[in-house]
Amino acid sequence: MTTYLTESEEETQAVAGRLAAQLKPGDVILLSGELGAGKTAFVRGLATGLGIDPEVVSSPTFTLVHEYRGGRLTFYHADLYRLEKAATDDLGLEEMGVADGVLAVEWPDRLTHRFPAALTVNIDIVNDTTRRIQLVAGSR
Repeated sequence: MTTYLTESEEETQAVAGRLAAQLKPGDVILLSGELGAGKTAFVRGLATGLGIDPEVVSSPTFTLVHEYRGGRLTFYHADLYRLEKAATDDLGLEEMGVADGVLAVEWPDRLTHRFPAALTVNIDIVNDTTRRIQLVAGSR
């Protein structure tokens, strides 16, 4: 497990950007943290690190999955916040990110299946500006 403390959204994005440089096709990232913890900011940092404009990244709460192309790898971003566990079976998330890209999933506790090799990113709110980011390999 690796832990980072960040003091701003930009620092959170920088941690994710450094991680993105190491990602390869088929990688899955599971992002956990309460509302407002910085999961989408982390995803913007992943996009930047993959060569995708972070300005186009938004939380896919209403569309469930966004696909971003034009970077080093195709980037899929799923937000399961509004789903019940049973509904995730229909999304086909297990196929995304397997061949040509990377899959980042917010609210992975709603998944009904496992990604055993996934990297879990836990983001905790320490105070108004500080976040504790823990990276745990293959933990789910």
